[in-house]
Amino acid sequence: MQLDVDFVRGQFPAFSEPSLAKQAFFENAGGSYACGPVIERLTRFYRERKVQPYAPYDASRVAGEEMDEARQRLAAILGVATDEVSFGPSTTQNSYVLAQAFRQHMQPGDAIIVTDQDHEANSGPWRRLATEGFEIREWQVDPETGHLDPADLDGLLDDRVRLVCFPHCSNVVGEINDVAAISAKVHAAGAVVCVDGVSYAPHGFPNVGKLGADIYLFSAYKTYGPHQGIMVMRRALGEKLPNQGHFFNGDVLYKRFTPAGPDHAQIAACAGMADYLESLYSRHHKDRRDAAERAAAVHDLMRAHEARLLQPLLDYLGSKNSIRLLGPKTAAQRAPTVAVELPGPGDDAAAALARHGVNAAGGDFYAVRPLRAMGVDPAKGVLRLSFVHYTTKAEVDQLIRALDHVL
Repeated sequence: MQLDVDFVRGQFPAFSEPSLAKQAFFENAGGSYACGPVIERLTRFYRERKVQPYAPYDASRVAGEEMDEARQRLAAILGVATDEVSFGPSTTQNSYVLAQAFRQHMQPGDAIIVTDQDHEANSGPWRRLATEGFEIREWQVDPETGHLDPADLDGLLDDRVRLVCFPHCSNVVGEINDVAAISAKVHAAGAVVCVDGVSYAPHGFPNVGKLGADIYLFSAYKTYGPHQGIMVMRRALGEKLPNQGHFFNGDVLYKRFTPAGPDHAQIAACAGMADYLESLYSRHHKDRRDAAERAAAVHDLMRAHEARLLQPLLDYLGSKNSIRLLGPKTAAQRAPTVAVELPGPGDDAAAALARHGVNAAGGDFYAVRPLRAMGVDPAKGVLRLSFVHYTTKAEVDQLIRALDHVL
């Protein structure tokens, strides 16, 4: 079974917007287009429910119900309990709050393992704890390939390690890390796992329950939704860590690590992401399964479509001696987030592509550490070409033709 791309694109208003016509969008790793159900829910909330939620009058009651619906449906998709899902202003902010909780929870001399493959959101907040007396150990990538070898973790784990932070998928290397295997290794050593899923989740929501991560973070604005950070905090850990919210909210798991007031409208609109996944499932399948199984089926449709489109692009880039393709050269091993080092600045190449109707970007993408680890000057940056399941073969062909001119 193949993904019905025409149906998919019909769910995104951007593809019927005249100002975006003939523009091939390849900066999805920076933020995806919003799907129609999200836009509709957000608009309806601002028109009909823009009041303080959870009061007994109708507009307020329904506002609260829609916020609860978003949490319930996303939790079911992710394979976790409803109260294990929380919303925050961004993944970076959620990570910072988590770091403060671990700072209070750990003892001086305890160790945290971070990687140099991460976006700074899942690296910087943890590294700052070195000033508080905690040891920071770095799990390093291969400087040639950017690969994060799980075998290298063995030499870093011991009884002082309390936390291991790593990405499901790097936003410049693109390689998909085996979260389940790494989590099992970390748990066997007595530590907990924090996974940055921001660059993976746009390619299919994972079943966090099966992955085994104690914390899983991603951003709704990259999964066809509004600008919110979404965090799974498994109860066994969440009840041990110190409350970071208002003291009177400390007995509610999803409020313990979100000290900022919730963005009512955007949280309610996140239910539109679940609406979209349900519509994709119904388009391609007739049997009834539970929410996590339906999400897994859609995940597989998305990944298969992306892999079909990605391999020709990887082959094309791999044939060019003047550039360096970062990460795996096989589509099955990576997400379609493709960074290339050029002789000149990545920004210049992106500007040149724009003249051919290809929307991409250049820079360091908050991945200064992995770029440096692989010998790339962050000031020069890379050209990043990223797509998702609504991208078509025609758009990839357009990209390759444009690259022929630019390279």
